[in-house]
Amino acid sequence: MEALRQDDPRRFGRFTALARFDEGASAVRYVARDLASGESALITAARPELAAVPVFSRRFQAEARTAERLAGGWVAPPLDPGDTAETPADEAEPLWTAAGYVPALPLAEAISIAGPLPERALRILGAGIAEILSRVHAAGSVLQGLAPGTVLLAADGPRLTAFGPLGAAASAEARPGGQLSVRLGYLTPEQIEGKEVSAASDLFVLGLLLAYAATGTTPFTEGPAEEATRRIAEDEPELDAVPEELRELIANCLTKDPDQRPTAGTVAAELALEGAAGLARGGWLPEPLAAAVADQEARVLALEVPEEGEAEAAQAGQADAPAAPEDARPEDPRTLREPEDARTAPEPEDARPVDAPALRKPADVAAPSGDTGPGNGDIGEDRGTTRFLNTGPRPPQNDRPTTQLALPHELTAPRAPDALPAAPPAQPAAPLALPAGPVAPQQPSHTHGGPAPYPAAALPAGPAGPGGPGGGPMVSLPLPPAPAPAPDPAASRRTLLTIAAAAVGGLIVGGGSVAALGSGGTAEATDDKPAPKPRRTLPGQAPEPRWIYAHPASESSPLTTALWQDKLLVVTSESQASAVDLRTGKRLWQRADGAKGQAALAAGADLVFVASPTEFLWLSPKNGKVVHRVRYTEAFEDLPGLTVGRLAGSSGPVIWFTGSHTVVEKAPKPKKGKKRGKDKEVVEAYFFAYDIVQRKELWRTSVPAGRAPGTPAYRVVAERSADVLVRQDAASLTAAEVKKAKGKGSVRSFDQKTGKLLWAKQYGAASLEAATTGDEDGALYAAVGQDLQAFEADSTKPLWRVEGSEDSWFGTPLIAGPLIHTTERSRLVGAVERESGRLVWRRSTEVPGTGPAPSLTLSGSEKTLIAADAVQVTVFAAADGERLWKFQDIGSADPKGETVRASYRALAFGETVVVQRDRSFYAFPVA
Repeated sequence: MEALRQDDPRRFGRFTALARFDEGASAVRYVARDLASGESALITAARPELAAVPVFSRRFQAEARTAERLAGGWVAPPLDPGDTAETPADEAEPLWTAAGYVPALPLAEAISIAGPLPERALRILGAGIAEILSRVHAAGSVLQGLAPGTVLLAADGPRLTAFGPLGAAASAEARPGGQLSVRLGYLTPEQIEGKEVSAASDLFVLGLLLAYAATGTTPFTEGPAEEATRRIAEDEPELDAVPEELRELIANCLTKDPDQRPTAGTVAAELALEGAAGLARGGWLPEPLAAAVADQEARVLALEVPEEGEAEAAQAGQADAPAAPEDARPEDPRTLREPEDARTAPEPEDARPVDAPALRKPADVAAPSGDTGPGNGDIGEDRGTTRFLNTGPRPPQNDRPTTQLALPHELTAPRAPDALPAAPPAQPAAPLALPAGPVAPQQPSHTHGGPAPYPAAALPAGPAGPGGPGGGPMVSLPLPPAPAPAPDPAASRRTLLTIAAAAVGGLIVGGGSVAALGSGGTAEATDDKPAPKPRRTLPGQAPEPRWIYAHPASESSPLTTALWQDKLLVVTSESQASAVDLRTGKRLWQRADGAKGQAALAAGADLVFVASPTEFLWLSPKNGKVVHRVRYTEAFEDLPGLTVGRLAGSSGPVIWFTGSHTVVEKAPKPKKGKKRGKDKEVVEAYFFAYDIVQRKELWRTSVPAGRAPGTPAYRVVAERSADVLVRQDAASLTAAEVKKAKGKGSVRSFDQKTGKLLWAKQYGAASLEAATTGDEDGALYAAVGQDLQAFEADSTKPLWRVEGSEDSWFGTPLIAGPLIHTTERSRLVGAVERESGRLVWRRSTEVPGTGPAPSLTLSGSEKTLIAADAVQVTVFAAADGERLWKFQDIGSADPKGETVRASYRALAFGETVVVQRDRSFYAFPVA
């Protein structure tokens, strides 16, 4: 961190900037605070000259939305920006985001302080990042946001702060005509060869990142800089200094063939089977880094709002200081000089020191003084800024191999004869003119403290040749008119967007098109290319789904989902009901009559039953045609205006549900000489049993009305031969019922044949909201405080108690033969013996933090237990709790799509589990 500079903004919505955290090619990050609440934030503010470019603005906002989708775990959640000041009409709208501040060090800075990380820290770092990548890749997207400056090391684990190429860029530049040139710090073999970037490309960069963290240098660095692209494409990485236990895994990530690289889930499992959060418990950072993080936290807490005079003094000090080489991190744009005529207008000053090389033309750059040159290993220090613990000046260090591989300032010398030729552009319309002669880079310097990015030594210059517009390793594409023309239907959009960029080692963004997140379509392939070789299955790696189904974006989100006869997945929404073939994942039909329906059930062997807000429907499973229809006004003629609540439960052909209607209660006849009182509207509620095969009501019984609008919400917790046990949701209780209950929940027993209320009982100290279930043998299991307790249902006698974890409570347990599977808010899942309560096993899902207890589902064979929450799906062996695999999905990959906040849901049949998150459905094989 360093003090604010003169031109730095002081306000970001409700936040006041306190200090600079760090800066990258496209943005500056600030530590800020809400002075009213004391909340600290990490602000990412786009550089003004880039924010004025429309395509940059759209891309910046798209990456911000990706960060919102990934929020949680190792991604800091976004913060409400509050009211923002109006921007003058003649100024560009400022672009910035706010995320929760977590005391942390950028990876590059951490390596400069303490050197390479030990093995355990490497495992936690790699597993945490791989867990994020697995969520991105599950949606068919590519992150391209990994760099030593975008990965932070916090006290409890790593954090990722960039979610696309802008955040991880080595350089970013606005070009004439509304074009944007972005260059990534790392290249992959497929990019050098001009091939499509895929999820495997993220794994190659992760391998580079882990190798750097393990050794303090980057693989493929040995040798002349102009041959770097050839080494990446052909040579084996130098991994001798990597810990032996991790060498094979990192080498697998760095293999040339993308299809042979492991998946993100595989990497996460191999590095930390119990998850990064589990392995990091008790601390994970080496002592110097832990001290630096703690010191940063203390200093941020002590930061005060800087005075304007202090900022001016800092700026003056920077102006007087001699020029010094910059720290050559991949995301730092200052190692790349700008061509003379690259701009049509002077660039506005940003918050860097006035003599920073990136803001000046090549002819104006002052030569570094001898005592801060590249040879002595001293990176120099900006004397005009405040120094924080362990941030500078750094001890003299010189890594000669990485010194040769900093970004080239210009491409002016002839290209080496053995350098790789650039791939031809994939899009004929792109102005990618090859230079008249070969080019090669200068030999720039690099200092220890950040991995060296690879130069584009063998890549083409721009149309004007080296040094002209488009010179260097970046190429500009013209901004297409709006709306952009439709792509050639014979080629994939993702291919069209990425090939040209990959061919020049950078990423060119124009007209709103982006390469990092792909097309935003489904995971179904659109290219005619051979299927990848099957990857080995490891613990922690989700199996390949049998199929993936995406609910159409043109329709409203699913309301309910259910399985019908192990043949159909029936989905209801605000507009219709639809069915998906469970064998293929293809939609078979949709029917508007089933709009807002609930609980698709089997009505015999050949009909699908759906309860809509106004009627019961029996649909054909073949085409969704309505075979039978029973309107509530006809079936319950004596209850005019009946409102049917959600289904309380079902067993075979019988469903149970609640309903209510309003009646007018006439005022009593007044006494002589008195006025007649007003009539009152009274809600009457009932509990029903209905046979969906015979299509007739079995019984109804009057029950107390619930909270307005009046229909109580019941849930059947156990079905026995003589009765059904029902519990009412606390949210539907009236104020009088809540007061009478005195904080304790109750269970009601209704006769199976007549519906008569038999009894209502309370169980120990089980609260109104306590998770409760029961079995056919007369036992009831309820959360009591932090524990799970078993009772005799009829007598309320306690049978046994299982202690829960501290500051947590149990969710609804799942009964499976002799076992009861348990779930807790602390994300622990387990099994106890049904008869005695003896603990059989207990495991964590390894989701960081706490939240609602995961919901539990058993596979058809009851051999596999699936735990689903808001963050992921975790799959266990039901018998012994072995953690088998995890799955995460960020939902829609469309940058303009809504942020997905829905929890996961699992529906099991046979040897398949269908995992749903909002509109996305995945069918995974299970035992």
